Amino acid sequence: MFRLLRPLHQVSRRTISSSAPRHLENKVPAKQKMFQEDNGMPVHLKGGAKDALLYRATMALTVFGCGYVVYALIDAAMPKKKE
Repeated sequence: MFRLLRPLHQVSRRTISSSAPRHLENKVPAKQKMFQEDNGMPVHLKGGAKDALLYRATMALTVFGCGYVVYALIDAAMPKKKE
């Protein structure tokens, strides 16, 4: 049984070790510089338009959720009239 697995092991080792390494650019220093500069913006909005949109959507959902909770509590507190 191990004779059948040995060629598979050699093929998998050969393809993994012969693959070319990826050279990725390190973006961390640029991001650190952007988030640490003092420009009067809160840190949660320094990412740009995508962060602003995400922030506004989160705030809208929060306000809607709080309003719905108040409505549900008032609806539960008022007894239903039976006719």
